[in-house]
Amino acid sequence: MPEYTKEDLEPESLLDAQDQETQLSAKPQLWELAVVFAKLGAIAFGGPAAHVAQIDLEVVQNRRWLSREKLLDLLSISNLIPGPNSTELVIHVGLEQAGILGAIVAGASFIIPAMLLVWGLAIVYVQYQTIPTVGWLLYGVKPVIIAIVTQALWKLGRSGLKNAAAWSAGILVLALYFLRVNEIVLMIGAGIAVTLVRNLNFLKNPKSLSSVLFPFSFFPLPLSAVTTEIMLRPWTAVFLSFLKIGSVLYGSGYVLLAFVQQEFVDRNHWLTSQQLLDAVAIGQFTPGPVLTTATFIGYILAGNLGAIAATLGIFLPAFILVPAINPFVSKLRKSSWTAGFLDGVNAASIGLMAAVAWELGRGTLIDIWTIAVAIASLTILLKFPKVNSAWLILAGGAIGWLLKFNQ
Repeated sequence: MPEYTKEDLEPESLLDAQDQETQLSAKPQLWELAVVFAKLGAIAFGGPAAHVAQIDLEVVQNRRWLSREKLLDLLSISNLIPGPNSTELVIHVGLEQAGILGAIVAGASFIIPAMLLVWGLAIVYVQYQTIPTVGWLLYGVKPVIIAIVTQALWKLGRSGLKNAAAWSAGILVLALYFLRVNEIVLMIGAGIAVTLVRNLNFLKNPKSLSSVLFPFSFFPLPLSAVTTEIMLRPWTAVFLSFLKIGSVLYGSGYVLLAFVQQEFVDRNHWLTSQQLLDAVAIGQFTPGPVLTTATFIGYILAGNLGAIAATLGIFLPAFILVPAINPFVSKLRKSSWTAGFLDGVNAASIGLMAAVAWELGRGTLIDIWTIAVAIASLTILLKFPKVNSAWLILAGGAIGWLLKFNQ
């Protein structure tokens, strides 16, 4: 489930769809795609909703490569498949303008600037994380991160838990997460359960059973067995773990927290919960895709090769799914089975987010100061939803640094 909808774009500021179609510019060359999306990757702060608005500004308004109607169609397609939605939208634009090569150039140009910045910060973090001043900065930043996750959970819950079946699936996933049930099993199980509830009439018509299989034929298979068997080198395991996550990651980028918590904190004990929070803080503070958090985690786990492997793993499925899904878009939109399955997966994503927010909150909100920072940050985010979270993170770091001199 996306963190944004079509309404996040401003239709009144644009030409109507018919006028745009007749005034489109010539298709750009590859270097133009690279320049535009590298710029966005370097300056696009604010999360997926802000990314979509900036893509609209560059691609539709400024350059007229696409009509608004076409961009909204591509946005809808991105919402149907797992992976980072704003990055998938970029890949879609590149695919429309210059084919497969355009998709690769556009997507890579959007990802690489943020990846390099996060990679550099990971190097600094590993070298200096034990310095007391840095610890105090993070002391003030982490409650802000809890507030950001809580606000995302609130927004997504309001739009994603549409009916009793979705609510039930979300609550059940939340409970089963604490019993350490595999997160992929939870997401797929919730999807199947909700779509069956919505389409129970198939039991009366065995011939329609084939339609049950349609949505699942495009769903990536879990790679848990592969990940556990191939552990020859740490970077290889990092790549396979993030490849698995990228193949099934529906919903907000914060759902990544749930997968990393189970995969690297609870199951393999490669990370601590504190390191996970630090990684999320870096992902929030930097521009570009939120999922470059994987770059940070990969460096912590396996150095430079780990940073590259994690980034490739988390984003590779998007480069495969976007071209693969295009021919089937009309069928996916019309399939009640797909709609029910996605509702269930989205509900599971919300349940997973709630579980991880609870776990991380227990380790972060440890005194009156951290609780106060979290409450103040959440209040600001709910009252002023368009505020850039990077400013709150800066403020949290400043508060932590100031408190250092009073203790």
